Amino acid sequence: MSDPQPGAYRPYVAARSPGGRPDTKPVYRVLVHRRFVAVWNGLADQVGVTAARQFWTHASSTPGMPPAVGSSTVLRGKHHGPKWEGYSRTIHYEISGAGRIDYQYSNDTCEGDHGDPHQVVKILTIDLGSH
Repeated sequence: MSDPQPGAYRPYVAARSPGGRPDTKPVYRVLVHRRFVAVWNGLADQVGVTAARQFWTHASSTPGMPPAVGSSTVLRGKHHGPKWEGYSRTIHYEISGAGRIDYQYSNDTCEGDHGDPHQVVKILTIDLGSH
């Protein structure tokens, strides 16, 4: 994934599937905050391709459901509420023993250059250290 184009502030950019093209077309567009692009690009090296792919599969297909592998928690408290209208509360996904990915998702948003309705997951933070 390349860095965002200069000139326009685009805090979220498309997150590529770890380990190459996914087997099935994603239902949700997965976006990562540009502060975490380098971490996302190295995710498979840090946690392994299997764990990175498991997160990708979960986030791109069923972000509002418990993951098939691993665990997730809907975070409580007012600072974990939706950051944008129509988005979920923050979900905390355990990617490894000491790592987590926090995200929010929307089942119907029209944001973006084209304004077409689509489903989106926005990765808010990636923390691969202990917490």
